[in-house]
Amino acid sequence: MYTTDQSPTGGSYTIGNTTLGLSIPLDPANSDYQRVLDDIIEQGADCFEGDIPTDLQTAADAKQFAQQVEAYTVAKARVAQYQLSVGVPESSETIVTGQEMNMETGEMQDVTETIVTPAILALEATVEETTYDMETDTSSTATVANPVIVKDNEERAAAQAIIDATPVPVKTHVDG
Repeated sequence: MYTTDQSPTGGSYTIGNTTLGLSIPLDPANSDYQRVLDDIIEQGADCFEGDIPTDLQTAADAKQFAQQVEAYTVAKARVAQYQLSVGVPESSETIVTGQEMNMETGEMQDVTETIVTPAILALEATVEETTYDMETDTSSTATVANPVIVKDNEERAAAQAIIDATPVPVKTHVDG
């Protein structure tokens, strides 16, 4: 639980941690101050006796916004990666690399180059898994879901959940 301890000269204050008996300075470089901001983000007003000072709430809101921007950016990058179970078709793009004079027409014309990106095949949906029993010196084989695809799908679902839960102002800030 936190309190605000007013300076005897007025104006400034420190944060009191009643649980640990600490006085925490208003210094963003101080790890205890960062913990106060984290507690405000996680618990809200429940972690304070009385009202949270406006500047402290503003600092906690700014920290939370920055954390959400980072999480949203990472999640978008993860979802943008191709799905291992689907693969990627071959693609090509023609780019202009310069210009040259066409001697027949006497005009400049574009010099182009076609860049081909090869296809990436989808992974097999299932794999054979062999288990060995050392006591009986036998083995058995079972067909199981490809663990690499399972992990990919789990990561994609977790990233999508972050994207779905991200507040609109954060999305607008990142996406423009």
